[in-house]
Amino acid sequence: MKFQNLQSKWARFERHFIRFTWGGAWAAVLPKNSRTNLTLFFFDGLFAAASDKIMLTYLTVYLLALGATSQQIGLLSSLSNLAAALLLLPAAMLVERTGERKRTTLWASGGSRLMILLMAFIPMILVPTKGLIWVILGIALLREALNNFAYPGWVALTGDIIPMEGRGRYFGTRNFIMSISGIVTALVIGNAITRIGSPLGYQLAFYVAALLGVISMSFFSRIKDPAKEDGTAKTEHSTLRQIAQSLKGQKQFILFCFFTGVWNFALNIAGPFFNVYMVTSLHMTAATIGLTTVVNTVATMLIQRRTGAISDRWGNRTVALISLFLIPFIPLIWGLWVQTTWQVLLVESFSGMFWGAYNLVSFNILLSQTPPDRRARFSAIYQIVVTLSLAGGAALGSFLIPTIAFKGVAVISAIGRWIAAILFLILVREMAPSATALEEPEGQIDNPLEEPIKQ
Repeated sequence: MKFQNLQSKWARFERHFIRFTWGGAWAAVLPKNSRTNLTLFFFDGLFAAASDKIMLTYLTVYLLALGATSQQIGLLSSLSNLAAALLLLPAAMLVERTGERKRTTLWASGGSRLMILLMAFIPMILVPTKGLIWVILGIALLREALNNFAYPGWVALTGDIIPMEGRGRYFGTRNFIMSISGIVTALVIGNAITRIGSPLGYQLAFYVAALLGVISMSFFSRIKDPAKEDGTAKTEHSTLRQIAQSLKGQKQFILFCFFTGVWNFALNIAGPFFNVYMVTSLHMTAATIGLTTVVNTVATMLIQRRTGAISDRWGNRTVALISLFLIPFIPLIWGLWVQTTWQVLLVESFSGMFWGAYNLVSFNILLSQTPPDRRARFSAIYQIVVTLSLAGGAALGSFLIPTIAFKGVAVISAIGRWIAAILFLILVREMAPSATALEEPEGQIDNPLEEPIKQ
């Protein structure tokens, strides 16, 4: 009798959990394949978030442990974003011409995980030298390039997996569980690295990251491409000239891209050097850096739960403006005040709130600025502007930091961010989203480009 009760309770738990992976009971009316896709994509995100959190939190620290300099870290950031700019459109054109959205994503993602293994394995068998550091930096750059190549196919397939009527609820649930996964991973891995020591602790962590990435891919590989299943898959041959010509008459989008370029350029003048500063100047351990990431993530989670309702009342542009004028205080305080761990944690809690609000509304602003029938193409153009400007900012920061140190690049970054905020105030107008825009997921989704925590 007790066994039967236990079976009944387990079956009830299983039903509730499966519905949780759908984002609620709304998906119960969907076909079985669609419901299975939702569950598989949920677990893909769960393990991908854990894998990505290890790389985003500890890659810079690992490179420093191997002997990389601040300038080399900045150069890696610059070249990674330049690689993204060069690969995004060709990758999108390849997906359009072949229709192989899932296969393209899996091949590129698999290559990225292989690069993680190489970064961990090669220094274990070779004596660290200046030449070896450049090899590891090259592998890290190739990993980023592969992630960028996976992006267009991943986005295209994601849009077909999640039905319009439940995207907000589904991504709200998926994003929440991904945040929890990232928090737990950052804490556990950070403490493990501190106990094991450097660089072995980082190398073992990278093996774990690769394994988690492979588990994520195993779930993603079982997803059924709806277009292939129902025979509606289409191919399109677009040239770069045709893509460029589609920008004619899109004044608001071009102005938004101009603001975006200035904003991201200013961000990355200091962006690559926050972790460097924590390690070299504040002498923080991997466990403490992991805790910093957790504080930032928790603050983001808390603020985003309220930002959606506020933006509905005030408008996306108003919330964005408030965030844009507050965010520059973060690098300014970092450069002029932060000297101890408790100060880092305090500043990062505010950073998580400011960036959480901005990231949530900026996605909706982008949707309102892009033509519905060319959204994938215009999103790629927008992302190219982002990556090129990030590359330029990182290059300038790498050039300046030997002369003016972290404090100098932090202050310059803050000033640049305020200039960009003024440009947003002048140039960017609130535009009502079209009906097509409402088909996009609410909130953020995991991004294979793996943007680090914004500061």
